Amino acid sequence: MVPDRRGPDVTTENVDRRYLRMPHSERGMVVGLFGGSFNPPHQGHALVAEIAIKRLGLDQLWWVVTPGNPLKSRNQLAPLAERIAESERVARDPRIKVTAFEQTFGVSYTANTLARVKARNPHVHFIWIMGADSLQTFHKWQKWQEIARTFPIAVIDRPGATLSFLSSKMARTFDFARVDEDDARVLWKKRAPAWTFIHGPRSGLSSTAIRNGSSHSDAE
Repeated sequence: MVPDRRGPDVTTENVDRRYLRMPHSERGMVVGLFGGSFNPPHQGHALVAEIAIKRLGLDQLWWVVTPGNPLKSRNQLAPLAERIAESERVARDPRIKVTAFEQTFGVSYTANTLARVKARNPHVHFIWIMGADSLQTFHKWQKWQEIARTFPIAVIDRPGATLSFLSSKMARTFDFARVDEDDARVLWKKRAPAWTFIHGPRSGLSSTAIRNGSSHSDAE
């Protein structure tokens, strides 16, 4: 999930209403929250989701298509309906629930979104999932320390970010809260702040590179 701000170019036109509601979950479930603009979604995103489901023991993974990201240009942002449809084509695992419920919150940032998710689902165990490449700018996000204190966080390895994540402000600030990767399956039991770094297969696919007519890049 990324810090977002609704803009005039983001509409719900042609978006099925079911995508604008939070997916159904049952009491006691372990659910991963994997958000982004997915502009466009690709197999690299699917790989992160697959690793998260397997290593964290998730019952569901909510693939949250966000309205946008204020840290990135909206000039090439595809319509929300298109990004949802493409995400459905990429996310094949039945445990993955593609959703765009964040759009209904209006002007919002990730911290606000997570607070609402927690309030509406008090009996579900959530883990927030992010790619390691996002850690370098994480401290620029609105209320980033509050985000880290809301849900446990699983950071999934990405090309070019395996070592650099250790120098990130988030990793240094919450070094005391790091959970060993071998304990990833019980991360949901930890009280936030708690986070782990998960190594695994990495895809060099990049949404930015795809939009620019290339297939691979070291950066998203």
